[in-house]
Amino acid sequence: MYESIRVNEESSKKRIPITVNGKHYQVAEKTTIKRALESLGFEFGIFSKEGDLQSPCGFGGCYTCMVLLNGDPVRTCVTLIEKNASIETRLPEDFVPKRIIHGPQPHRVGGKATPWWLKAKGYIEVAIWAAGCNLRCPQCQNYSITYDGKSSPITPYEAAQRVTLARRNYEVDRMAISGGEPTLNKPWLVEYFKELKHLNQDEKARLHLDSNGTILTKDYIDELVLECGVTDIGIEPKGVRTETFMKITGIEDEKLVKRYQHTQWQGIRHITENYLDRVFLGVGFPYNSYFMGLDEVSEFGKKLAGINPEVQVCVLDYFPAFKRKEMKRPSVEEMMNVKKTLNETGLKTVIVQTSKGHFGP
Repeated sequence: MYESIRVNEESSKKRIPITVNGKHYQVAEKTTIKRALESLGFEFGIFSKEGDLQSPCGFGGCYTCMVLLNGDPVRTCVTLIEKNASIETRLPEDFVPKRIIHGPQPHRVGGKATPWWLKAKGYIEVAIWAAGCNLRCPQCQNYSITYDGKSSPITPYEAAQRVTLARRNYEVDRMAISGGEPTLNKPWLVEYFKELKHLNQDEKARLHLDSNGTILTKDYIDELVLECGVTDIGIEPKGVRTETFMKITGIEDEKLVKRYQHTQWQGIRHITENYLDRVFLGVGFPYNSYFMGLDEVSEFGKKLAGINPEVQVCVLDYFPAFKRKEMKRPSVEEMMNVKKTLNETGLKTVIVQTSKGHFGP
C-alpha cells in the first residue's frame, strides 16, 4: 500500500510464544507487534472503526494503533514483539489517548480555512501540529513534524490547555490544529476539541481543523461540528485526477486513492449543504506544474464551482522539499495564471500563496 520497507517473515524464521487476548500463539520473532498480529489474522484499517485495529500512519506518529503489552500501552507499528509477550487488543474504558504534538505557535497567515480578510492583521491564530499522516507525499511540506515518531506524546487535555494559554498570550480568537494529519487518532481529536471548547466558551472562540480530508467522513464531520464545536474546516483535494493524487501523495493503491478522493469531495459537499451557517469552509489546492497543467486546474475549479462557487480556495505553491528536491517553486506569474484559471471557472474567492505573499481574492 505504501512505498515503505516491508519485513518479510520467512517460514524458516524462529518462532516465539505469545498470548493475545488470553489465547496462545506462535509467531515469527524480530518483527513488530502489528506484523505479528497480522500473521494471526488481525486486520488493521485506516478509517475509524474499520478493521480489528487501526494503523493509519504506520510509523509511530499518530498513536492510533495502541494495544497493551504486558499491561503497558504501546504502538503496534513500531514496537517489536517479544517472547512470552501478553497482548490485549482491547484498551481499558478509562484509557486516555495520547499523540505527538508540536507547538503551539502564533500564526500570521493561518491555513486554508482561515478567512482571507484576516490574513494581513498580525497574529491571527495559534496553532499546533500533529505528527503522523496516512499519505506519503515525497514533497511533504512539513516533513519534520509529519514523520516525528520519537517526541513524547501528550493527552488531548494537555494540548487544549496549552493552546488556550497561547490564545490568551497572543490575544487571538482562532485556535488551529494541522499536521501531519490531525484526523488520525479520532478519539484523541474528538476529546481535544471538546476540551478546547470547554476552556473557550466565549462566542469569539474559533476552533479550526486543517485537514487533508481523506478520512474525514460525513459522520466524522457531524461529530466534530455538532458535539465538539468545530467552527472552521479546511480540506485539501490533491488534484482531481487519480494519477495526479497518486503522484502527489505517493500512495500506489489505486482503490484506496479513489476512496480518499471520494471522501474529500463528499466532505466538501456535506459541509456546504449542511453547515455553512455555522462552519467556515476553506478548500486547499496544491499546485506545481510538476504534477499538473492548467487543464487540470480548470477541472478542479469546475468541480468545486459546481458544488458551491462561493467557497474559499487557497492555492498552495508546492515547493521542493523532503525527497522531491528536483521540483521548482512556481513563480508569482505562474500562480497568478492559476488564480485566473480558477476564477474563470466561476469560483469567486481564490487566494494564491506565492513566494511574495498571498494574493486575492
